Amino acid sequence: MTNSSLEILFDDADFTAVNKRARLATIPGRVETDSVLEMLGRQLNLPTTGTADPRIRVVHRLDKETTGVLLFAKNSTAQRFVSHQFMTNTTAKEYLALVAGRPMESSGRIEADLAPVPNAPHRMTIVKHGGRPAVTEWIVEARYRDCTLLRVFPKTGKTHQIRVHLKHIGHPLLIDPLYNPPRPGTEPGLFLSKFKRHYKSNRGQAERPLIDRLTLHAEKLRFVHPSGSPIEIVAPLHKDFCAAINMLGRHNQS
Repeated sequence: MTNSSLEILFDDADFTAVNKRARLATIPGRVETDSVLEMLGRQLNLPTTGTADPRIRVVHRLDKETTGVLLFAKNSTAQRFVSHQFMTNTTAKEYLALVAGRPMESSGRIEADLAPVPNAPHRMTIVKHGGRPAVTEWIVEARYRDCTLLRVFPKTGKTHQIRVHLKHIGHPLLIDPLYNPPRPGTEPGLFLSKFKRHYKSNRGQAERPLIDRLTLHAEKLRFVHPSGSPIEIVAPLHKDFCAAINMLGRHNQS
């Protein structure tokens, strides 16, 4: 796999699933120069527009900064079949989220309606009235001194749901410029020097963060194939997320 190619996790006549990289939009936008949809079309030599099949068809989306399982259909029948499962919340999704702080409980369930922030539609917020119902469950995967790795199970699929729900319980993603921005004058990212005792820097070289983007990964997706078979797709963690978890485990244990 070259740097310009996508990691294929599943591929048959009806679907292709990829392990989406960070900072790559699912579909073309006004400011993006490329997208997963367009890259996958080039990689599989299939069109991404038009009405004829086969072609690459969007089933669901991930935030631009989120990594992990992203599923596409290759024909309209498969797209309708699995899109219905997403719409009725009958797919099963698991995320890994590195969050700030240490929850007192080992698991939890968040039920809080979501709506766009007035005058800032790219942001979502918790509302008591007029929002869309959203449910997120979570369990602790690993505890560190200053942060926690959670396994998260979104039971609905609303925009920014996991990010806003985790902030709502006081444990936002450790790195999230939108919902947990860094303090003024500080560089975003997780730095080894902040938690490793007796850290020594390389002289003349600025320290690079272990990870400097959204600490959220869509690890698993389960759905029913049109053939009737249950499908589970698993996306390995990307290198920066792996490095962060490994270093936290070695140098930031509680």
